[in-house]
Amino acid sequence: MLPDEEDLIRQAQRGDAAAMAQLFKQHYSFLYKYLLKVTMDPMIAEDTAQDTIVRCMENMARYNGTSSFSSWMITIATRLFIDQARRKKREKKWLEQEGVQAARRMRWQMERRGEEWTDMLDGLSRLSEDHRIAILLKHYYGYSYDQIGSMLGIPEGTAKSRTAYGIKQLRKEMGDDGQST
Repeated sequence: MLPDEEDLIRQAQRGDAAAMAQLFKQHYSFLYKYLLKVTMDPMIAEDTAQDTIVRCMENMARYNGTSSFSSWMITIATRLFIDQARRKKREKKWLEQEGVQAARRMRWQMERRGEEWTDMLDGLSRLSEDHRIAILLKHYYGYSYDQIGSMLGIPEGTAKSRTAYGIKQLRKEMGDDGQST
């Protein structure tokens, strides 16, 4: 640790906002580049870097100097990123369960009204939203891949790929290996 940095840390720990700002300014680029490599996403890296700085500011008094200041920041950043990834994973699982419940409710409502719940609807309910939307727009509503791409803000090739993969999954769900087509 540089002598200058030690002084900045002590001043920041005593509540000197200018010293704290200078300290974070010196380490921000290092922190951001690290997070960019970890996340592979500039926006997530930026958000996580900002969250890390806030967390460091809140815990500045706890920094004890047993590791370098940059290592302390990296440790905090890594833990924040891992926590965020876990939270996203839990949210994704919860959303998938919600999707299953929504399909069950829809089936019950349709059957209650005397409408038929087809195997096709059952299969569609098991697809991801991206694939289900692509199939519906292409095969139920007749949009071109170019139009679908434009509607969803994705390249035409991605729209085609999502549709093809979705159909493949749908055939798999319905027990049709696609050989009869």
